[in-house]
Amino acid sequence: MTVTQVTTDVPAATGERADLLALLTNSRHFLRLTTREITDEQAGQRTTVSQLCLGGLIKHVTAVERNWVSFILDGPSAMGDVDTMTEADMADWADNFRLLPGETLAGVLADYAEVARRTDELVATIPDLDATQPLPKAPWFEAGARWSARRVLMHIIAETSQHAGHADIIRESLDGAKSMG
Repeated sequence: MTVTQVTTDVPAATGERADLLALLTNSRHFLRLTTREITDEQAGQRTTVSQLCLGGLIKHVTAVERNWVSFILDGPSAMGDVDTMTEADMADWADNFRLLPGETLAGVLADYAEVARRTDELVATIPDLDATQPLPKAPWFEAGARWSARRVLMHIIAETSQHAGHADIIRESLDGAKSMG
């Protein structure tokens, strides 16, 4: 499998928006790079004591980016209510960290590319990066806090970068391949 840079047909972003997209594009690239030339079986393989695998990390980052972009557009209702989560909801959430039977690396990478396209389009076209939404109620969020679109985008960048590092460790443990160095 060849890893390629995702390109999108969206209006050119400039200034701060271009900077945000450049950081996000770079983090996405390094995350995807960890999956180069591996099989679906390898993409689902755990190589450390954690539950993480390369395919699962791609799925997780895809879901995170999709949910936060929906939050920018639709507010806290897009994120769901932690107080009403069922055991099935928790199981679905846990499944975002692994490659399930019938899922392929190509499929999760294609889903990630589509989510990236949507995010890039939003960043280029959103009227105001300062527009805020109240955070959903959850024990990990400050009560009554609001996040701007900018802050959400920075969170997506941080999350993607962090998981690209996790993926690099998993890949190196899998077969010695490194993304850098």
